[in-house]
Amino acid sequence: MNHRFLLSVALVAFIGTASAQQAQPSQPAQQTAAPAQQTLTPQQQAQLAKQNADMSKAALQVMQMVDANQIGQVWDTASTTMKRVVTRDDFVKQITIDRNKLGKVSSRGNPAVSRSQFPAGASVPEGFYLNVAVPSTFANSQEPVRELVSFRLDEDKVWRVSGYSLRGPGDGN
Repeated sequence: MNHRFLLSVALVAFIGTASAQQAQPSQPAQQTAAPAQQTLTPQQQAQLAKQNADMSKAALQVMQMVDANQIGQVWDTASTTMKRVVTRDDFVKQITIDRNKLGKVSSRGNPAVSRSQFPAGASVPEGFYLNVAVPSTFANSQEPVRELVSFRLDEDKVWRVSGYSLRGPGDGN
């Protein structure tokens, strides 16, 4: 497992019980933008849209904490699952290195939300995950970079940060 993957699997903290109660994951293992819209009732579609908005807002808060160099605080509130994968010092160090290369954030685009479920024994710890990807521009990068904040639905039914990563064009990590 490479270091960037460990960081991506690592960061799950923040979202309160309200979002967790709306999150009733029902689709197994593939990563999808949303379940097939034709199979959802209008009420389910509204709940999904609200959860997407809530989780996008939470991801932006995480990104802003990283912007403000509060990376350690992100780790402090992260999922226990993430904390087993990466130490606080390694998490802070790698994100600081990656962000220092890019410079200050210039802008962020519209978020894209996807969901995944991983079974026991997968390369990612078992559970339900929600990812928020945002195309972002930075002072030292001519191309947009994908900022990704991952959340895991923990055993107490609270979504917590499980990862933060940056990926530029052609970056296979």
